[in-house]
Amino acid sequence: MSHQHSGQHDPGHHSEHFETLAIHAGQPADAGTGAVVTPIYQVSTYKQDGVGGLRGGYEYSRSANPTRSALERNLAALEGGSRGLAFASGLAAEDCLLRTVLSPGDHVVIPNDAYGGTFRLFAKVVERWGVSWSVADTSDPRAVRDAVLPETRLIWVETPSNPLLGISDITALASVAQQAGVRLVVDNTFASPYLQQPLALGADVVVHSTTKYMGGHSDVVGGALITADSALGDELAYHQNAMGAIAGPFDAWLVSRGLKTLAVRMDRHCANAERIAGMLAAHPKVTQVYYPGLPEHPGHEVAAKQMKAFGGMVSFRVEGGEQAAVAVCDRARLFTLGESLGGVESLIEHPGRMTHASVAGSDLEVPADLIRLSVGIEQVDDLLADLKQALD
Repeated sequence: MSHQHSGQHDPGHHSEHFETLAIHAGQPADAGTGAVVTPIYQVSTYKQDGVGGLRGGYEYSRSANPTRSALERNLAALEGGSRGLAFASGLAAEDCLLRTVLSPGDHVVIPNDAYGGTFRLFAKVVERWGVSWSVADTSDPRAVRDAVLPETRLIWVETPSNPLLGISDITALASVAQQAGVRLVVDNTFASPYLQQPLALGADVVVHSTTKYMGGHSDVVGGALITADSALGDELAYHQNAMGAIAGPFDAWLVSRGLKTLAVRMDRHCANAERIAGMLAAHPKVTQVYYPGLPEHPGHEVAAKQMKAFGGMVSFRVEGGEQAAVAVCDRARLFTLGESLGGVESLIEHPGRMTHASVAGSDLEVPADLIRLSVGIEQVDDLLADLKQALD
């Protein structure tokens, strides 16, 4: 497969700033009623004007639905892509991408620090269909280049990564991918398009769990793919319809609603996380803090170059091993013990026993004394006090 890299995407057709696009792009007032918010078109099928005569291009809501279409246009605008696609979950989006671009015998380079569900999809599902994978430290472009085989078709990256907040240089990896004639996929869930836009840095496809910061309120599960390559966008849309794991209208509406406040929420998430990372770094019972905003973080300079701010996720390790880490999680009160991330409320979890249990015993196994925080938008002094009592 020869692959023409899309290169730098010029979002020239959108002159507005991100905060304005988030509220207006792809979201015109409803033609029928003038409603300023795209309504929830909770409908399965549409009246045709004569056989094959479609009003507005809609015939069946798996293929397209006005509420989902509005979200998909908005996603494309926010990531600077030509095509956005909304799915029932982040993993549904990943599955569609893999089945669109891979065939039996192909190979994928995956990160050594990745969401457990992504690893499980490669290791337990896709591998059965003849797709092989190998692990590389994606924060080292040379390691990634060395991992590329003649049959490699994709380089998969998460930056910041889950749960160790590793940073990968998207521009450098885009260069590796381009030279190898393979596609670069970036999972942008932790950063959100407000903080980082991988397509502008040379990536081919952006993946999101819209469940997280884009939805932002812990009330919806969803996923997205965005690409600047319109031909690839058409292929992905064909498979989205053929496989059917689409976002329903109400879920699409919730994600659209969340996106309108993404910028103001992310500003607070980032400010709170920075304060918390600083407190943890100075705490005697904390042995290590993973936060790209700390100057001592190995990816700090790359993150400062490619991100607007450093995000709302903080991970740290504690003295006393696994039992001590579990005890801190249990003692937290404002930080709710729970999986997922990116909502307005702060969450705490033990990755080894929770979100990353599926990678135990693999190259992606996480430290047993690791705690992951999704820092919410509460008043930061309350969050600091809660963590201090949980640690003490």
